[in-house]
Amino acid sequence: MRWLLMIVAALAVLWSGYWFVGAGAQERALAGWFEDRRADGWVAEHDGIAVNGFPNRFDTTISDVVLADPETGVAWRAPFFQILALSYRPNHVIAVWPGSQSVASPEERIEIAAGGMRSSLVFAPDTQLAVQRATMRLEDVRLSGETGWEAGLDSAILATRQAAALPFAHDIAFDAQALRLSEQARARLDPSGMLPDEIGTLHLEMTVEFDAPWDRQAIEVARPGIVSVDLDDLTALWGRLELRAAGELEVDAAGYPEGRITVRARNWREMLRIGAEVGLLTDGLAETLERGLSVLAGLSGGPDTLDAPLTMSNRAIFFGPIPLGPAPRLVLR
Repeated sequence: MRWLLMIVAALAVLWSGYWFVGAGAQERALAGWFEDRRADGWVAEHDGIAVNGFPNRFDTTISDVVLADPETGVAWRAPFFQILALSYRPNHVIAVWPGSQSVASPEERIEIAAGGMRSSLVFAPDTQLAVQRATMRLEDVRLSGETGWEAGLDSAILATRQAAALPFAHDIAFDAQALRLSEQARARLDPSGMLPDEIGTLHLEMTVEFDAPWDRQAIEVARPGIVSVDLDDLTALWGRLELRAAGELEVDAAGYPEGRITVRARNWREMLRIGAEVGLLTDGLAETLERGLSVLAGLSGGPDTLDAPLTMSNRAIFFGPIPLGPAPRLVLR
């Protein structure tokens, strides 16, 4: 029995030593990361880094965080940010955002309030920390812009995992319920007030291949480039409007996509009107599209439902046979 007690005591001392060494290393690593960002020209400030959770957790709280990337002009400010992990699984962390924070860009600063915002992330167990899988949950999110607009959503979940077949590809899924647009956006999109106040469902499933892993270099140096997009399902439901899409795109070195997305739109004429209202389509182009797409809708089996390909080729985009203009560049800043 005496030897057993001595072994237990020795193991407790060793484990305590491991925790304190690990906690100190965590604190130094985060402090060094902020110093490195400042050396790169970022604004990277905090009011303290504390690691708690002895003996089985590394629960890190960074107080009064300010980060600003000079290349993109994007800045983030929060009263705290937490990174929670079990001491025996330090590469699996829970990230917790506060109930209020702000994100600023060269265009506007947005205040974010949330009933809950947290992520579960599993990283590769090495110093590059490539994301293997992650899940982010949002509850009761409210956005407020400097110009007075407000928007929000009841709940959303974003999940990603490394795809099995490709080294730098991720399977990505997003699901949101009850998206509330700002009054200004609703007035532009639906001036007659015929649609519900909330977009009921937004669902996305796709596999995106990148040219580099999503690891610490993706934040510290440059975002990975998109190589291909395999869109399994995009579904958006807003009142009587229904949009579904699926297809595949290849992306060239300049960020221009090539490929075809099959689109099914119910009450598509209303969608054209919305596109014209927000300035995505000129009145002339909207009229041309309506005439041409009416023929395609007739071939689809009903005047209000449209099945047509959205084709991107030679840096241009076509809906059915009708040219819409230049294709978008898929470049992450």
